[in-house]
Amino acid sequence: MAKTAAIGGTAYVKADGKQYALRGNFIISIDKSSRTGVAGMDGTHGFTEAPRVPFISAELSFTDGLSPDELRNMTDVTVTAELNNGHSAMLSNAWTSDPHEFDGSEGKVTAKWEGLDGRWLS
Repeated sequence: MAKTAAIGGTAYVKADGKQYALRGNFIISIDKSSRTGVAGMDGTHGFTEAPRVPFISAELSFTDGLSPDELRNMTDVTVTAELNNGHSAMLSNAWTSDPHEFDGSEGKVTAKWEGLDGRWLS
């Protein structure tokens, strides 16, 4: 019988080596292209392919170590994501995108980093 292993749960996110208090809603989407199927009246013709911007997004706890200006001013950073299942990913030449919405009642903020290059490290 196969041994049961963790597939989710504990995870870590860092930007330029600084670890942030990861709360949840952790998404890693580092594919460099997207494909869209093309169907005609006579059947499926194939697909089109377009470049896309890789990203990592996370809900962070708004702790003493997190500055709104720090998030807003991030450009050309390296973002790493470490997952409980042993996989990790890296986003290079990244910047924060999307307006940051700080939820004062819950003490959290969502951060999204987009970058020029993303890849799985393991």
